[in-house]
Amino acid sequence: MIYTVECSFADPVSEAEWNDFYSLEKLPALISLSGFRTSQRFKALSKDCPVYLALHTIDHLDVLLSEEYRRKGGGNFARWQQHITHWHRNLYETPAPAPALLYGAYLLLSATGPDPLLAMGLSPWLLNAVALEKFPPQRWMAVLPDSMEIDPAALPEGIHLYTPMTAQLRSGSGPANQAAS
Repeated sequence: MIYTVECSFADPVSEAEWNDFYSLEKLPALISLSGFRTSQRFKALSKDCPVYLALHTIDHLDVLLSEEYRRKGGGNFARWQQHITHWHRNLYETPAPAPALLYGAYLLLSATGPDPLLAMGLSPWLLNAVALEKFPPQRWMAVLPDSMEIDPAALPEGIHLYTPMTAQLRSGSGPANQAAS
């Protein structure tokens, strides 16, 4: 399953410090939890969506309901909570772990269907929302290789373009680690 967290941040003064916290403390804390397999952060290049996206591969919904998650992984944003806007969380059922994107590659998400991604020569895969906000109910995800140039402003409506902010972190064991190797 892919757990997504999306948000924007409204305080330019503390944004770099918040990004350091999220990338250097929050992601490693999450990946250390039972049931978390991969974690990676992205920044939107599109203008009509939340600025930040985190993709986590997890085993099942119970991971997010566990005491361990509440204690070590969930929340921990009290210091920055007043500046976090457009915050959305979803859990998507999918046949594969979240892709590991290297710097220079791009992630595309579509809530309008796979056709625009197929027209770009990409191979999108379907994400079905099964828990949390469940909106959008479906998304299609595709990876744009670093060899392709793209203008974010030229993308069809409903297609969001992201660039990696971090490398993908992986747990020490489990199917996602083996699939991403």
